[in-house]
Amino acid sequence: MKKILLLFVLALSTSLVAQNRYHKIDSLLNYLNKNDKFMGSISIREGDKVVFSKGYGFADADQKIKADNETKYKVGSISKIFTAVITMQLIEEKKLRLETKLSKYFPKIENADQISIEDLLHHRSGIKDYINQDSLSQEELDKPDLKQTILNKIANYKSIAEPNTKFEYSNSNYYLLGSIIETITKKSFAENLETRIVKKINLKNTYYPSEQVNISNKESYSYLFDGTKWEKTEEWKNDIAYAAGAVISTPNDLTAFLYELFEGKLVKKSSLESMKEIKDSYGKALIQMPFGERKFYGHTGGIESFRSVVGYYPTEKVGISLVVNGDNFNRNDIMIGILSIYYKMPFPFPSFEKINPEKIKEISGVYSSKDIPLKITVFGKDGQLLAQATGQSAFPLTQKNENTFVFQAARIEIEFGEKSFILNQGGQKLNFNLEE
Repeated sequence: MKKILLLFVLALSTSLVAQNRYHKIDSLLNYLNKNDKFMGSISIREGDKVVFSKGYGFADADQKIKADNETKYKVGSISKIFTAVITMQLIEEKKLRLETKLSKYFPKIENADQISIEDLLHHRSGIKDYINQDSLSQEELDKPDLKQTILNKIANYKSIAEPNTKFEYSNSNYYLLGSIIETITKKSFAENLETRIVKKINLKNTYYPSEQVNISNKESYSYLFDGTKWEKTEEWKNDIAYAAGAVISTPNDLTAFLYELFEGKLVKKSSLESMKEIKDSYGKALIQMPFGERKFYGHTGGIESFRSVVGYYPTEKVGISLVVNGDNFNRNDIMIGILSIYYKMPFPFPSFEKINPEKIKEISGVYSSKDIPLKITVFGKDGQLLAQATGQSAFPLTQKNENTFVFQAARIEIEFGEKSFILNQGGQKLNFNLEE
């Protein structure tokens, strides 16, 4: 009897530790949400069981429609894992080979006779990114067949690298793969996603959208915080991102997707091992995301103001997904907090105290730079610190430490010195000096 009682107490103790862990994660996300740093949803899965799932903030901030664990979000480049899985299925069916050259489907693309399907999957094609290294004009966006317009645009690019010589992340690669899937199967990408993945593993809320956001279908808008309120971000047309980033899903579905993928429900073990093969930091739509000695497999995503991540640690069969639709804090920092708490590591909550008025006064002024023909005015308003570049809207700055301030939505970090600051953005460092 004592042994049975001891086991019961031990089981109860373990359960309470787990509940405390999830309670603290919930507290972190509530804290970020109440400080207007975050809106979105989370899912934590252990094996085939969801152990924690919740939504925070609004799916529609204007109508005050709250998010929950069934709210659906655009997941951006996590879509690439779905595209890669379908591609590997076609290879298993001998309808395609990793060695197949792009010239079979797109002969007009430069170096198409040297670029393989494997090169596309690993971002080693040398094809320019139509989103991040180029942009779509309004005239192109207004074309009746936007998908074909983008494919034509990609076909006319000059190569930026020799095929299979280096990793260069390009959404063009997965846009082309989506079109190849449709050509081989004679079905739309949406149909392939539905029959080859969604129905096969019984996902509840994953699909390729046929229209703009539909709140009545529990879909969500994305937002940026303008310093006083959440401002809705303009929607993209779905075919802009297509097979490279337009899938809609939920964190619960994303963790289920990776669990079933690693359990062999979607592709053979040999295909999964091929997807996990890392070349210059990138597999076949799977990247390694280390946390201490643990290595999660997954992907991140960004579209409009949505920021997403899903990771799966095969050794423990643990999957975690976070989708952000209110972007005002670094998603990676939020994930570090979630994982630290989950693995019972110390994690102090960030501080969002008001900036010292004397500090605001000290660093306010007009700054100019020899590096770029742009002036930035730094000023205080209603206790907040703001910055405004010439001809642009003002944006709020959050204090990171004594002399460093960030505007997370644009990934801007400003480090102040004596009558100067360094602006860090996208790997660039620009020096600014206070005008006298």
